[in-house]
Amino acid sequence: DEIKHKDFCVDEFNTNQLQTEKKEREKSDLIAKIEDLEMTIKALTEAIAKLKDEIAEMQVQMKRAGEDREQENKEFQTTVADQRETQRLLKAALSILQDFYGKKAALLQGRKQEPAGPPPPPGFEAYKKNAASGGVMDMIQQIISDAKAMESEAIRSEEDAQKAYEDFVKETNASIEAKSKEIVNKSEQKAKAETDFVETKEAKEAVMLELEQLSNYNAELHQSCDFVMKNFDLRQTARDEEVEALKQAKAILSGAKFEEFLQGA
Repeated sequence: DEIKHKDFCVDEFNTNQLQTEKKEREKSDLIAKIEDLEMTIKALTEAIAKLKDEIAEMQVQMKRAGEDREQENKEFQTTVADQRETQRLLKAALSILQDFYGKKAALLQGRKQEPAGPPPPPGFEAYKKNAASGGVMDMIQQIISDAKAMESEAIRSEEDAQKAYEDFVKETNASIEAKSKEIVNKSEQKAKAETDFVETKEAKEAVMLELEQLSNYNAELHQSCDFVMKNFDLRQTARDEEVEALKQAKAILSGAKFEEFLQGA
């Protein structure tokens, strides 16, 4: 029974040690995995927050661009309206002047009387007419042309600004959409990492419990086996000696050596 007990103790200590070493390795692996998952969750959380900030900033920029575009369009409408009104007024004035100078020229041409004094040099009267009428009307016509040019330039600038705004909105919306998809993907990754984190912590707690149970069993083995294992050799030697003594006593009692005993006596 003592030998069986000793063999049982050896086997149980060996098994306990192997299981403990295995569980310690599992614990180390789980701790490392937990640390990796914590870092992953932290990195994903920061990345998602950054993406949200970037989207918010792009939305602010797009809102400001819309407000600026609205203000620019109002200024454009005002500029075009002013230039068109200027053209309308100047064209009306030019028409009046053309009508006035036309009637005056006809009136002068209809007069047959000769002027007092010597006649003016040839072409002088026409020059005076042209100087009086042509200069003013040319100036008005130039202003009308300038107003038309300013209107055309304002229209071109408005078209360019509107196209640039539309391109900006299109690109910004595409970027927002891409970042929103990235947030969804990273949120899914984070959710999976958080699930893995919870499961890994639970697995670690289970391993810690098993290690505690193994440690408790090891303590029980020491209580049950230490005395037997430490004194086994001494007890076996003493037992062997007892067995040998019993054999000798049995031999003596059975008469195997009784004769030699008498002869020796």
